[in-house]
This record gives sequence, structure tokens and C-alpha cells, in this order.
Amino acid sequence: MPSVSRRYAGRGGRFDRPSQREDDELRSPVILMVSGGADSTALLVLAATSTLDIDDARGPAHIARERLHVLHVNHLLRGIDAEEDEELVRDLSSRYGIPCTVRRVDVARLATEVGDGNIENVGRLARYAAANELANELSAKVGTPRAAARILTAHTANDRAETFFMNAIRGSGTSGLSSIPRRRNRIVRPLLDRTHDELCEFLRMRGIVWREDDTNADTRYLRAYVRHEVIPVIERRNPRVMASLATACDILSDEDVYLTSVAARTLRELVRRTEPGVVSIDSARLAACDVAIARRVVRAAILSVCPDARLEARHVAWVLGLVAAGEGSVTIPMGVDARVEFGLLVIRARAASDERVSGWLPVPGTISLSNGRRLTARLFDAPPVDDLPTFARDHALEWHGQSVFLDARACGVDPSQGGRLWVDTPHPGDVLCPLGMHGQSKKLSDLLGEARVPVADRAFIPVVHSSPTGSVLWVVGVRADERARCLPDTHDIVELGFGTA
Repeated sequence: MPSVSRRYAGRGGRFDRPSQREDDELRSPVILMVSGGADSTALLVLAATSTLDIDDARGPAHIARERLHVLHVNHLLRGIDAEEDEELVRDLSSRYGIPCTVRRVDVARLATEVGDGNIENVGRLARYAAANELANELSAKVGTPRAAARILTAHTANDRAETFFMNAIRGSGTSGLSSIPRRRNRIVRPLLDRTHDELCEFLRMRGIVWREDDTNADTRYLRAYVRHEVIPVIERRNPRVMASLATACDILSDEDVYLTSVAARTLRELVRRTEPGVVSIDSARLAACDVAIARRVVRAAILSVCPDARLEARHVAWVLGLVAAGEGSVTIPMGVDARVEFGLLVIRARAASDERVSGWLPVPGTISLSNGRRLTARLFDAPPVDDLPTFARDHALEWHGQSVFLDARACGVDPSQGGRLWVDTPHPGDVLCPLGMHGQSKKLSDLLGEARVPVADRAFIPVVHSSPTGSVLWVVGVRADERARCLPDTHDIVELGFGTA
């Protein structure tokens, strides 16, 4: 086997140093997640004594002992049984000379705090959080990139089959039916081609004991129900159902990866505006997409504004129903609102509905708004151009209305001393004289409607005034006021710009 420092290159006897990436992969930590059950116990023994494919392009290979580190997470749920699980894992790790880290997490308390009471889900999240934290710590200690670390779990062909049926019972698409992937980022599952019975027999042949969790037999849990009630019935018809489902899951997983990449590209093409917690999509073009891609686009868009959203097929169907109708709104669990109007599908996380920001904008200076946005102002002499109004109009067009030139004195700003402007959000009764309407007044609400600004977004459009009770100067991104426009005899200009911090 090639050493870490040198590698034989061929018949000529030339030795080459491995690339930095290869060196990192051969030194990076490998975390073994061991509960003390048969599957994870087998994972520990196999990692220490045999070969495993940890998806590092080497195929099945021995893992250097110094890279291995066992992690056991005690959920504090089963009293003395949990203590004995922990003791077994410590003893087994010591027998094979592998360092062992134990993390204790009060899963029951966490499940109560998060509100859903789902102990299984909270426990799973706690285990992966602990594993990622340990992997980061060990990577820093040995000086390898975090991405090169591996976290190995003991999921088997049985787990994959159970997850397939669980997702089918709940109602899932291709992503759920592809079940447990062989790898997700640095999490690798090298035992997916082995069954639970095979691993138990492997341990018996070596005289190694393991622990049984009594809750695995409680059919009130969906996984236990599938394991003890559903799969045995299917196995009587097809004893090789595990292998059959493994093949099906691999096919579905490959297709899911492809469709996900197509949907991601489509989403990028359809996005018309995005900011923290909000994404706006061209609903007409989305409606023209194949439904298989449209579903994924909607799902990806929702998760982009609310990664913790627990989406079901019916939630995506609700949104696509709005797209087909061309109007309407719906609320999705976990705090996501979707609305279709003016040809846009606007998906907004409720957390994005920050408190409205109002305050003074120094000239020159900056004011920070919600969601990482800001308004800036600067003051300068009018440039020597033949047609200043046209120059100012072309500037606004070039910057898509996100930057405008206004007459400083018309804004109430003293060119020699500067000044300040008041920034607020729309209020009922606000009126302005929109640029281009030759002095005719219009309600701000009517202007926003004509500009096809979604209702849900209107409350967060910044409006610049000359003072808290003064006239409107600029409805940001929509229109400036006619009375503040640059004239041929304008000498000093206030430039207002809108963007992200």
C-alpha cells in the first residue's frame, strides 16, 4: 500500500510525492458513530480489522488506525441501559486501540424545547451535530481541511429498505424514495450493501457481543412497525427484497441527483429578485415547466428561504395550484408564505418580515435597513453635460432604479453643509408627484400597484422624504418625485443608492 509520504509511480522506479489533496485524505480523521447495537459494533470492528469503502476514490481499503475515532452519543433516555451501552462502546474502543469520545445530550428536554416532541428526529440531529463538531475539532488538530474528514454511520440494507417504506407510507417523491444515500457531503455509509443478519453473524463468529435497544421492538414507532410488521410479509413473497430495493434506491438516487441539478439551473433562470428570506420567481415561466421540474423548483425555492421547513408533497401542490390559477396565497408550515400576483411567485419566510426601519439618512452617509439592506447618499457638483435631466434619467435606467440623481436644493440639502433626509416605509395617505407625470399627484399605494409590487412586499419598500412630515423624494426602486428631479440649471446633486451591506 502506498505510504503517506511517497508513492511508487511505475516500472521506471520513479517515486512521486502525492498531491496535497491525497495527503489530506490519507491523514484526515474518520469518525465512527457507534451506539453499541449490532450494526454499529460491526462497523467499529470492520474499520479496525478489515477494509471499508469510505468513498475517497480508493475503493475498499484499510483505514490507518491513527485516523479512527469513535463517537458515542448518550441520549439519556434509557437509564441504566444507556449507561451500559456507553460502557460497552468504551470497552470495545479500548480493545481495538481507538480513541472514544462520549457526548451526553438530554434529547427529551430538547424535544420539548423545540416544540414538536419528535424524540427520534431530535436525537438524530443531536448525533449528527456532535459528529460534525468532533470532526471539525480533529481536523483542526491534525491540520487537514474539514471537508476531507469522514463520518461513518452503520446504516445497512435493512435501514435503507425501512426508510423506503416509511417514506412511501408518508407520501414522498423521488428524493424520499431514493432512501438513504451512500454519501452526503462527508457522511458516508459503507455498510449499505450488508444486511443486519449478515452483520450479526459476523459478530457471532468473532465472539463479540452487542447491545439491543428494547425500543426497536416498539411498533408504535413507524420504523419498528415497518421492520416487524411490513417487511416480513414482503420477504415471504420475495426473500431477496433487500437486494431488490437496494438496486431500486440506487437508480432513484442517480435520477434524483440529475433532476435536482436541472431544477437548480431552472430556478436560477426563473428568479427575478432575491434577498434574505425572500425569493421572487417568474410564475408564467414556472407554469410552462414540466411538472416534475416545477415541483423541484418550488421545493428548492421554499428551502432557500426556510431551510428548516418540513415540506410534504401537498405543500408543493398548494403552491403549484396558485401558479396555475395565476393568483392567490397560501401559508406553509414552519412559517413560509407564498403568493402569486403580477406574474410573480413570491415566497417569503416570516422571519424575513423584520420590524420596519425608519430614521435619518445623513447626506453624505448611510442608513442600515432590514435584511442587510442599506441606503447611501452622497453630494457632488453637477457634471458639465449638455442635458443634465437626460443624464440623470440615463443614470437611473442604467442602475435599474437602484440609484438616482436628485437636485440637492429641491431635497432641502445645503450643498455647502450637507444635511439629512428621512427614510420610512409607505403609510396610508402618502402622495407624490411621480417623475414623468408633469406635476400630477398620485397616491403612493396606486403607484406601487401600477408598478406591480406584490402586496406582501409593499410594507418594506423604503421611501425617502425631505423630513418626517415633508414631501416624498424617492420611492426606492420605483420612482422619484418630479419636484426633486435634476433641471438644466441644477448645480449640486444628491445621489441616492440602494443595495446590500
